[in-house]
Amino acid sequence: MPTALALSPHLDDAAFSCGGLLASLAQAGWRVVMATLFTGSVAEPRGFALACQLDKGLGPEVDYMALRRDEDVRAAAALGIAPPVHLPFREAPHRGYGSAPELFADTRADDGVAADLAPAIAGLIAAESPDLLLAPQAIGGHVDHVQAVRALRGLAPARPILWWRDFPYTVRDAAPKEPLADLFADLAEPAMRLTPDAQARKRAACAAYASQIGFQFGGVAGLDARLAREQGTERFRRSGRLGPAIPGLDAG
Repeated sequence: MPTALALSPHLDDAAFSCGGLLASLAQAGWRVVMATLFTGSVAEPRGFALACQLDKGLGPEVDYMALRRDEDVRAAAALGIAPPVHLPFREAPHRGYGSAPELFADTRADDGVAADLAPAIAGLIAAESPDLLLAPQAIGGHVDHVQAVRALRGLAPARPILWWRDFPYTVRDAAPKEPLADLFADLAEPAMRLTPDAQARKRAACAAYASQIGFQFGGVAGLDARLAREQGTERFRRSGRLGPAIPGLDAG
């Protein structure tokens, strides 16, 4: 049984960006593991970190990341994939980034999290022995996405990688920020045409992140409208040669 390992910076990124492919792989008999890097709970959050949950209607007594990890479990079930893996690294607001604009600016000079992520990702790859990796391109420029890409590229794994386009950052601006575009410019651009079942599973998985839907899409209706504009397609950049065939994925 071939295995796919999706390396998601946050608890929703993989489902939002390539949930249809993950569901399709599972339907085709693959073992699919969705591993999220930045899921660590922080006791008594303050400042901007606390504001990031208060603005979603969650009081300071709520373990925000525990709630989101539970959503991720439900999302994985909706996709029909293995129970998700959660790594304990802290999101950017807990690493000194103090405002929303800072999350999409240059990474801080004192943010060395990529060096910590690298051995953890290497451990996941060794444990899961995937035939295929999936990871973000960091479109939108979120610092956690950028650091995830840096960590994975630094490992130079000898496996094919499908680098997903970071939805919904891809549709928030006519020309979204792409700080790492040069890394992907010469790579093939395959597209995944999703079956109705894969689209439905992706939609259910996205909706499982109930704490994020209002903030990201303005509600469930906004989610549905955004997904409809994607026209049942997910797009990637590809490094390396794919092994087992993936139904619905063109060569790029």
